[in-house]
Amino acid sequence: MPFDLSTRIGRFAGDRRVIVVFVLLCFALVGRVWLAQHPQHNPWAPLDLRDPPGWATDTKLTGLKDDPELCRAVLDRSDVAFTDLPASEASEPACARPDRVKLNTFPYAGRNPPSTCAVAASAEYWHRHSVAPAAEEIFGSPLSRIEHFGSYSCRRLYGRDSGAWSEHATGNAIDIAAFVLEDGTRISVLGDWDGGGDKARFLRQVRDGACDAFGTVLSPEYNEAHADHFHFDQAQRFGGVCR
Repeated sequence: MPFDLSTRIGRFAGDRRVIVVFVLLCFALVGRVWLAQHPQHNPWAPLDLRDPPGWATDTKLTGLKDDPELCRAVLDRSDVAFTDLPASEASEPACARPDRVKLNTFPYAGRNPPSTCAVAASAEYWHRHSVAPAAEEIFGSPLSRIEHFGSYSCRRLYGRDSGAWSEHATGNAIDIAAFVLEDGTRISVLGDWDGGGDKARFLRQVRDGACDAFGTVLSPEYNEAHADHFHFDQAQRFGGVCR
């Protein structure tokens, strides 16, 4: 029987395609199993705020802004106690708040401020995965409370008479002023950002951690208007703002 080189080559090419398909299927199966074991990296897995930070976490968090029902499901799934507040109207239409949530156990100093559900979920995630671990790591003391300047304020940016409305106008933001630990240590943005040492390191670490949770993070490095607080909001901005 004569040797048919073209037939042999064709069979080899066919066998190679089968091997490639088999290898790709193996990779797909391994990847599926790995994603199932690491839902924080899986863009299709339901968000749970208790999961560690992952590749898909920030996208899931920022996506909650446009889906309040999904956001409340995330809080329920994550075993986060919250109060669902009724919609609130305002004399200025830009300040109406159809989406209002209050976290029941978040360690705010004083009254827990109502905000959009997206801000509430991100605040819980930030507290759990950034602030609390940083307090233990740097100071060896648990966090006691977080001092803030509030969430809702019916005003335009920087209190101007005209121009764009602030995210505070709908409660889609919160301003953080200081942190108090259980051992009595107080770390304030105004007093300790430029002071150096552990307090300045803590503030920068929790600021950076907030960039993984919120669409906008503004610190004293942004401008003088933020010299005494961090501003966090969940406005939809391409790529986010972290300064």
